[in-house]
Amino acid sequence: MTYEQLTALYQLPLFDLMEKSRAVHKKHWPAEEVQLCTLLSIKTGGCSEDCSYCAQSARYSSEVEVERLMSKDAVMQRARQALETGSTRFCMGAAWRGVRMGTQRFEQVLDIVTDVSKLGMEVCVTLGELGSEEAVALKQAGVTAYNHNVDTSPEHYPNIVSTHTFEDRLRTIRHAQDAGMSVCCGGILGLGETIEDRLKMLEVISSFNPPPESIPINALMPMKGTPLAENPQVDPLDLVRMIAVTRIAVPGAKVRLSAGRTMLSDEAQALCFFAGANSIFYGDKLLTAKNPAVEKDRMLLEKLGLTTQQPDRRLKNWSKLSERI
Repeated sequence: MTYEQLTALYQLPLFDLMEKSRAVHKKHWPAEEVQLCTLLSIKTGGCSEDCSYCAQSARYSSEVEVERLMSKDAVMQRARQALETGSTRFCMGAAWRGVRMGTQRFEQVLDIVTDVSKLGMEVCVTLGELGSEEAVALKQAGVTAYNHNVDTSPEHYPNIVSTHTFEDRLRTIRHAQDAGMSVCCGGILGLGETIEDRLKMLEVISSFNPPPESIPINALMPMKGTPLAENPQVDPLDLVRMIAVTRIAVPGAKVRLSAGRTMLSDEAQALCFFAGANSIFYGDKLLTAKNPAVEKDRMLLEKLGLTTQQPDRRLKNWSKLSERI
């Protein structure tokens, strides 16, 4: 959708906007289901990038301790736990600028992915920048989705990161799609951006061809020691409004209620689900931030009458969907 179209939607009275987003959601996602995803940091801290929201950057004095790449056995244990508690997607993140063919750490990641993919869950990774060769290798190892957020608008991006560009982000996304992986791509609210920035970010995401398979909408969780540590909390109704516009803009994508859920009441989360969110990160921790406990999430979904989605087996043949129109 164009920026002008997105702006017209965003400026609607909230209930009118939610009525429209709910209709789109019911048309494309008629089952009252929520996808449960588990996110695991397999290599934490020490990143060379300077993303101003991230406690894993080596440039900031945060409370995050640098850890080496987890062993395959340790990752597999966490993956099996995720499967047992109902997750259908297992996402592994590593605090690197990117990965390169022929390096020991990339070979280790490919080995881990190969075994995790045998458990029957969708496999997602977020490893920073990808070249075309690396993307193909990940797809062949069993990755179904690559997570690479654009974070904010192209115009605001240089205010948040200086060690890579917005175009670098788009290049990695193209490599992932060309290799046959689906793309999980969203943004972060609360980076000091304007409403215009949020909608321009969504304009970019909604123009992807093929469209993203899932769109995480994150609310900044200010991290001690980072440049954005004192940023104010995102208004929950602004989050609801952004989810509603995203649902209308990309109707076939899963819209993931992501970071920041610990700051939301059950009632605010219910509004997010009603507006079009149908995916959450599930478990007690994201990469470095807290997340609602499994039991609490289960109770909330039960109270709302929502069930859980099964793995999307179509993702194994996503390459067939990535042909250009």
